[in-house]
Amino acid sequence: MPVPYIRHARYADEETLGRLDRTCWSVLHSVQPRPRPPYEPFFSDRFGPRDHLVAEVAGAVAGYIRLGLPTPLESNAHVRQIQGLVVAEEARGGGAGRALLRAVQDEARRQGARRITLRVLGHNTPARGLYEAEGFVVEGVLPQEFFLDGHYVDDVLMGRIL
Repeated sequence: MPVPYIRHARYADEETLGRLDRTCWSVLHSVQPRPRPPYEPFFSDRFGPRDHLVAEVAGAVAGYIRLGLPTPLESNAHVRQIQGLVVAEEARGGGAGRALLRAVQDEARRQGARRITLRVLGHNTPARGLYEAEGFVVEGVLPQEFFLDGHYVDDVLMGRIL
């Protein structure tokens, strides 16, 4: 499989990223209901292209990662939070997720962050393994925080120093 190319998102990616988001939706990683038409725009006032890195494999969008501030507080401005990571099914296992994670940490450092955090559902074993392999550690667990598909699921808080 070709090496993923990582770049910042562009407004022209909106339709492709929205379709990828809807196609990859799963209770394995989403606490939101399955998207239904009419679909919300992918980019919003809160998260635009500047907040997303995109992985391309062989010239096609294979995934994205969203980076944001965990709170609007000045006292928390040294922290960035991964607020979404999606890799197309056909690109999984090819290094796109790992490349996005590494690139987003570089981007967080570039922005002056000293720390990066994320939240992952407890039953999402593949994502948790990837995060741990990239140096993230479990910093807290909110037991049975969500009720998804007939089951209670933990919300796992992970982070690392940059």
